[in-house]
Amino acid sequence: MLQNFLLNILLTFVWVALTGQLGYTNFVFGYALGFFILWMVNKSVNASTEYFYRVPKIFAFILLFFYDLMKANYEVTKDVITPNYNMKPGIIKYEMEAKTDFEITMLANMIALTPGTVVVDLSKNKKFMYIHVMYLTNKEEFIERLSNRIERKLLEIIR
Repeated sequence: MLQNFLLNILLTFVWVALTGQLGYTNFVFGYALGFFILWMVNKSVNASTEYFYRVPKIFAFILLFFYDLMKANYEVTKDVITPNYNMKPGIIKYEMEAKTDFEITMLANMIALTPGTVVVDLSKNKKFMYIHVMYLTNKEEFIERLSNRIERKLLEIIR
């Protein structure tokens, strides 16, 4: 997988050098073009295809996370600007599927980066995470969303 990634980056820089335009859109187009070329070559050679399944999952996760981030920013901003007090704070005990220290750290970072949520503590056996939520209207719904939208997709990328 690392070999395909490095080849993709190399093809991206070759594209940028050939076009002579060092711009964001040209770099992204070069990356997409390199990805397509490598996919076609690896498809004909029957090589490992893990890279070609993982990269779209990473981009989908980034878009999903930015959507959640913007939604949370809107909620917090609306609550700060308006005179009403709409917060319903609470602390939940979340049972994680993440096992390694890296997976737990990445999950904690994704939770902490979203406004209105912060990881308070981790159990001694690293099975449970205690999360403070600023807008906790439905505990089960929050746990379901965290489990299915964030943790499951994050672990698909990492593992």
